[in-house]
Amino acid sequence: MKNLLFKSSPLICSIISFAAALSIWTFGAWHRLSQEPIISPHGDGWESAGTFNPAVVIRNGTIVMLYRAQDKAGTSRLGYAESTDGVHFTRRPDPVFAPETVYEKDGGVEDPRLARFGDTYYLTYTGYNKKDAQLCLAVSKDLIHWDRKGVILPAYKGNWNVGWTKSGAIVPKKVAGKYWMYWLGTGTDKTDQMGLSYSTDLVHWTEALKQPVLPHRLGKFDSRVVEPGPAPIVTPEGIVLIYNGADDHLVYRTGVAVFDPNDPRKLLSRTDEPIFSPELQWEKVGQVPNVVFVEGMVRNGSKYLFYYGGADKYVGVAEASVIP
Repeated sequence: MKNLLFKSSPLICSIISFAAALSIWTFGAWHRLSQEPIISPHGDGWESAGTFNPAVVIRNGTIVMLYRAQDKAGTSRLGYAESTDGVHFTRRPDPVFAPETVYEKDGGVEDPRLARFGDTYYLTYTGYNKKDAQLCLAVSKDLIHWDRKGVILPAYKGNWNVGWTKSGAIVPKKVAGKYWMYWLGTGTDKTDQMGLSYSTDLVHWTEALKQPVLPHRLGKFDSRVVEPGPAPIVTPEGIVLIYNGADDHLVYRTGVAVFDPNDPRKLLSRTDEPIFSPELQWEKVGQVPNVVFVEGMVRNGSKYLFYYGGADKYVGVAEASVIP
């Protein structure tokens, strides 16, 4: 990647080992690279009410961001923006992905995640028709023109999920000869928890377990919601998944879980305390208060850049070093 030189903003965070049981990586403190949003709503059209929950990848040395943009009627589309420094982004004037199908009607296309295999980008997103939310898939060679593959995890039809399906984070390499994806479902107790599915072709998915792979925890920062963030980091020691947790007051914070590198079903470790929390005014006040929601991540040398939604209205960016 080129031209990624930053001055970090101060943020007091604990240094968290996200795989202490394995003695692998430690993230240093997360630092916001901007005290202000890097993408904000503007105009009176398709991105006037909210611009948030971004996915990011590096393409030809440039960071490409797909972000959820919401109009004043509450319909979501995906905007496209590029950056060479990771902070300052140039947006395309029109969305690159907009609702077309019956399962997207009126509500729209929401909360993208990206994974790349070969020369193809796989976009998981939530199709919402103001009645049901379901996890969907589209593919592209250029991140602008997209081919829909339809609903890949229907709502209400899971092994343990009794509600909507959302938030598909695909593991970016095969494990044990299969593709794997962490996702969000709703248990019988009405809490949102994390499921796991596998595939041989990235289009047709089968649930791997009869119960959540990462359940909620009473009294913790993830007591109400346990939702995958961006595509995991795969290391020889573990599959490292950033996730978004919400407590009983629906305050959203960030956690990390590590799964066995040879068995994505097996949890090895999990943070007891959040590593990133809403602190700034625009993270606390917006369409949904008190939310930092990490959905994009890229590596820059010995650091990672994390792109997140703030209060369901803005996009922010933070970084953290990887300490061997």
